[in-house]
Amino acid sequence: MNDSPAGILLSVIAAIYLGNWWWRDFRLTRAGAAPADPLPGAFPCAGYFIIAGTLGAVVIPVLETVAELVVGVSHEQSNISILFLGAMLSAAVIEEVIFRGYIVVQDRGRGALIASIVVASFLFSLMHDYLWQYQLPEGVSAWEFWRGFSFQFTPKGWVSFSFVFTSSLYFYALRFHPRNIHRSLFPCFVAHAAKNIAIFIIKFAQGHVVGWW
Repeated sequence: MNDSPAGILLSVIAAIYLGNWWWRDFRLTRAGAAPADPLPGAFPCAGYFIIAGTLGAVVIPVLETVAELVVGVSHEQSNISILFLGAMLSAAVIEEVIFRGYIVVQDRGRGALIASIVVASFLFSLMHDYLWQYQLPEGVSAWEFWRGFSFQFTPKGWVSFSFVFTSSLYFYALRFHPRNIHRSLFPCFVAHAAKNIAIFIIKFAQGHVVGWW
């Protein structure tokens, strides 16, 4: 089990606060009274694009599940709780504002944009602990925290890492697609949430959702 009720609650509170802030800027922008410095992507987007982007995002965890079955690592799935769905939905807000909103080089040309998207997606994937783990050895001071990191290049780790990287590229593509005229984050929020809900449903079907917390 990799979830803490206190940590999940904090992530939900942070997502509500940030989401409310973004929504306020979004409403002002849509009303033609945009604030001087709105949160990134606080602009409207065509409904058909949001729907298409969401449908595409749901395909990603399905393909990941197929890949795990082909490689033979499906049984290595981690267990989560029902409460952890709150953290998964919170990530759809927090991660999108930070990565697809701030961590990208805009207005410096197409080359700089693509390069920043690839680098940011790699960092986003590395942030998830699929290729590494952290366990501070007994007797080691907290000041030597780096000694707790170790790499684990397993087939399951590579599959998960690859699909997180793919997801990040996909969410960036939604934001900077020509059809998303104002580079709104709205389709990214909805697509990310839909993808995480799909992951939760797949885990539930496979028996990896265990208990409420």
